[in-house]
This record gives sequence, C-alpha cells and structure tokens, in this order.
Amino acid sequence: AMASVLEKIANPSSLLLYLAPGLCLICVLLKATQLYHKRQQLLKALESFPGPPSHWLYGHISTGHSAEALKNISSWAKKYPYAFPIWTGGFKADLVIHHPDYARAVFGHGDPKNVTGYKFVIPWIGKGLLILHGPKWFQHRRLLTPAFHYDVLKPYVALMAESTKVMLDKWERLITVDKSVELFEHVSLMTLDSIMKCAFSCHSNCQTQRDSDTYIKAVYNLTYLVFQRIRFFPYHNDLIYRISPQGRRFQEACRLAHLHTDTVIKERKKSLLDQQELEKMQKKKHLDFLDILLCAKDENGTGLSDEDLRAEVDTFMFEGHDTTASGISWILYCMALYPDHQQRCREEIQEIVGDRDTVQWDDLGKMIYSTMCIKESLRLYPPVIAVGRQLSKPITFHDGRTLPEGSQVTVHIYSLHRNPTVWQDPEVFDPMRFSPENVARRHSHAFVPFAAGARNCIGQQFAMNELKVALALTLLRFELSPDPAKPPKGIPQVVLRSSTGIHLLLKKLH
Repeated sequence: AMASVLEKIANPSSLLLYLAPGLCLICVLLKATQLYHKRQQLLKALESFPGPPSHWLYGHISTGHSAEALKNISSWAKKYPYAFPIWTGGFKADLVIHHPDYARAVFGHGDPKNVTGYKFVIPWIGKGLLILHGPKWFQHRRLLTPAFHYDVLKPYVALMAESTKVMLDKWERLITVDKSVELFEHVSLMTLDSIMKCAFSCHSNCQTQRDSDTYIKAVYNLTYLVFQRIRFFPYHNDLIYRISPQGRRFQEACRLAHLHTDTVIKERKKSLLDQQELEKMQKKKHLDFLDILLCAKDENGTGLSDEDLRAEVDTFMFEGHDTTASGISWILYCMALYPDHQQRCREEIQEIVGDRDTVQWDDLGKMIYSTMCIKESLRLYPPVIAVGRQLSKPITFHDGRTLPEGSQVTVHIYSLHRNPTVWQDPEVFDPMRFSPENVARRHSHAFVPFAAGARNCIGQQFAMNELKVALALTLLRFELSPDPAKPPKGIPQVVLRSSTGIHLLLKKLH
C-alpha cells in the first residue's frame, strides 16, 4: 500500500489531485479571513453611527431596490439622526446621510464619486465627467463649462418646445374621457428627442416612429437594460450578466451607440478641417454640444481625445435624458394632485405668453410661481434620489463623529428633502417654501436636487429650462387630474420612477 501511495505521489498529475483540495481549502480560508478583517474594519469605522439591524451576510440588500425601499430609508432616517449605515451584503457598507450639516461636509470635501454605484453604466458612457476624478476631471469640467453658458442654452429652448409639442400632439390623439395616459414612456422619448437635437443637431422622429433610428433605439434600450439589471440582483455579477441574454443585448446596444457617436465625431472633425465648413458651423443658428466640445481647448491648446469626446457625449445623453424625464413626469403628477396650484401656474404662464402658442427664452425667468412649484416637486420627488462619494481623506462632521479614508458615503437626497428637522410638514406640497424670504432663512444644503459643491450637476440649468418648457406647454393645452385607480409608487432605480407608472387624466382646454 505504501508503495502504491509513493508511486502516485511520484506522478505529477496524481500529486495535483492530492494537493488540489488542500489548496482550495487554503484559498477559501484566506478569502474568509480577508472578508472577516474587512468587516471588522467597517464595524470599527461605523461604530459611532448606530443603524437598523442587518443580516450578517445579506445586510439590508432585500430593501435596496424594492417598492418599500424609500419607505424604509425614510423611516430609518427619522429614527437615526444625521446618518446611519446601510450594508449591501455582509462586507460592504455605506454611511447614508440625510441632514444638511452632514451634506455640506461631504459636498465640500472634494471627494470622487463612488464608482461602484455607476459601474453598470460605465461600459456605455465610458469615463466622462460623471465618473472621472482628480486632474482629468478638473480638465474636463473646465472644458465643458462653456457648453452650458446661457448663450449656448438660449437657442435650445426652441428645440425643447418643438419636441414637447410633438408629445402633446400624441396625447391629444390618445385621450378619452375616462382613460388615463401613462406619462413616463412618452416623456422619456420626448427628452431623448430633445437631447438628440441639442447634442448632435439631429432631428429624429423617435417620438412617433421609435424604430426609425438605430442610435435612438440603442439609447432607449440601454436605459431600460440598466434599469432591469439593477432590479435583478444576480445580474450585478459581471460574469453572469455577460453570458445572459440581457447582457448580450446590452453589449450589442453599447456597440451600436458607440458606433454612432464615433461616426458623428469623425465626420464633424473632418468637416472642421474644411475652412468653408468651419465658417458654416460658426454661422449656425446654434452650436450643439458636440460643436462646443470639438472646439474646446485648454490653456496649452489641448482638446479632448476621441475617446474622451465619446465619453462626454454619451454621458450627456445618459444624464440629460432619463433624469429630466423623471423630473417632468413627477412635476405633472404634482400639478394633477393639486389643482389650485396647477391653475395658478397656468394663469401665470398665460399672462407671460399672451397670444403666442409657445414659450421663449425670455419667458422662463418670468415663471416665478411655476418655478417655485417645480422646485417643490423636485424636493418631494428628486429624479436622482442619492449620490455617492468615496472619501479620499478622513472626514470629521460638525458633531465630532469621524469616518476614515476610503469610506463610502451616500447623501440620500430623497430623505434629506423630507427631513422634519429642516422642513415643516415635509410631506405637504407647499411651493411657498421657495419664496425668496423662506429660501434666505433655510440651510444652504437643505435642497440639493442637483447635488452641491465642486461636483454639482453641470447641466442643472439645461434641465431646469426643459422642466419649465414642458410644464408651460402642457398646462397651456391640458387640464391634468390624477387617476385614483392607478396611484404611482416611487421606486429607486437609475432615476426615481414609479413601479406602477404615472397615470394622469388629460382634458384638452381648447
């Protein structure tokens, strides 16, 4: 028997078979030790922040994306002042903050985004302004800032109005006396149509013929697929997702989107080499987002590479499409829910536009009460419910509690906007919260729908303009009422959506 054992050990393949179980066991023990050490580090870092009970392995993951998630987070925010940890599994935790003093500390700390929260969209949007940090982020931010100057945004208003009117024409054909219209899908196509015009000067007919444009279809599919991936936890694993049918669809949609963007960039760069084309571009009624990026140069005369250009254009499409659609849909829902405020907004808009059937740039600044209603809706239903940061250095909050470098922090905008220590009767829709005198008395970081600090949303004025245009043109044409049989249920995904849709009854005014 001993000879047989020695013979097998002498054979390398047999030796491997004997050693393999032991090696596997050692690897498992090393990984378990590593995870245990990581959990102990997290527990120590978060020991001064009590929070809701969590499962040792699953953490709070069962509440992360369900229809009950917002209710749970809001409930915990009332129980644990300022901040509390949320465990996404047994070995990863974020400190969720929901108080303006803590938000000010985080937004003023200058930390990079928590890329983990955006990893599902990186294959699509690349590493643009949303993902970058450090010197390259600073360079891109400086180069992109002119693209959102009011002189550039001004002509976009007509494009936004054009897209909104297409959507409203569709609604006229859809409405019946007792049947509601689900808004979000229509609004999402409208904002996609609008941003295509502003980004590429591309006038598509995606609202009426969705399959007519390959790029439009790819972007629409990508948004949907990211949303579905977040909902289905096994797809969070890259390998599982890559080999799944949805993962293959996502890869193909990314390929088509990148092919389109690369082609447009290549053709536009080629035309810039032609002096006549350059003069023609400079005489255009407006410069689109891509024009400005192509012409952007830093103090050394260095512009963006083709890869960087694609990342920034794709980021603009991602950030400026579904977020604005969410904002518009919830604003119209609030108008339907509160008819007195709806009528007051309508009267203000009618007085501003007079006999015209559209809105212009100069009208937007005069929409005082309507803007207050928009902001109150953004308080109750912020399109981006939370933003994450990864601490590049330790942080000390105003109450003396600290977090070490490397910690993950999430500013939960939804809960912050409903914090009863900051907002009186926070569940009540009250636009007067945004009167100048009330704003002056309020904490600077109590209302942050576009985040704050150096990494605030660069496109917030673009978004606000589109919200105003959509609200104004809708109220000029329709009276809005809620559908009591189909109330919305907020659910946190890429943006704040409703798991049941946003259904409104529409009545044409003229």
